[in-house]
Amino acid sequence: MARRTGSPPLPSPIVNRKQSTSSVPTPSTARGRRTRSALVHAARETFEQRGFRDARISDIAAQAGTSYGVFYHYFKTKEEILGEIFTVITGEMFTASRPSVAAASDPFSRIMEANRAYLAVARRNARLIAVIEEMAIREPYFRDLKLQIREPFLRRNAAGIRSLQSRGIADSDLDPDLAASFLGGMVENFTLLWFVHGVKYDEETAITTLTKLWAHAIGVSPLSAADITSTPES
Repeated sequence: MARRTGSPPLPSPIVNRKQSTSSVPTPSTARGRRTRSALVHAARETFEQRGFRDARISDIAAQAGTSYGVFYHYFKTKEEILGEIFTVITGEMFTASRPSVAAASDPFSRIMEANRAYLAVARRNARLIAVIEEMAIREPYFRDLKLQIREPFLRRNAAGIRSLQSRGIADSDLDPDLAASFLGGMVENFTLLWFVHGVKYDEETAITTLTKLWAHAIGVSPLSAADITSTPES
């Protein structure tokens, strides 16, 4: 997962090809919404503590302070509630990694701001990222879920690269979709090494280096003050 300039819509809820992420519509009553929210929160804690394979639906229900049967009123399976959790996480990451209106106008600084924001959210969600990485190797459902999580980021990144190419800032010979996928893979692997596997990095050095690699790969360099004033916002 990675990020670039441009402002396409937020990712739509993650929906597996064979099953939706929600068994029933959002509850119409405040009590129902609280119960459903409690189940999602409890599932997240249970998956983080036990891992997906060892977590039981009864564990989630107990953590939420409700019954086994209540779980099935809102979700059909563990996979379904995990999809719900990742819909929320993906939206958070997508929003956090979009440069703010007040961001610097030069592309290099915008890439650095987006990297910093994305990594901050990834750090908070590292345990759940590890869950889906582990299960994606074994089960088609999780493989599909992982690919769906990546898709909105890749679309946005490719659109950002095309925008920079059209302005003569990025390398015009690059395929934007492939570049977005390759660079996104670099960030994904780095995120796993840092936040899941515990490889130690100095934060500022890591963000600066990651930004240079990303920017230089598409032909973007830091701009001078004169360049910034003459370069339109993306």
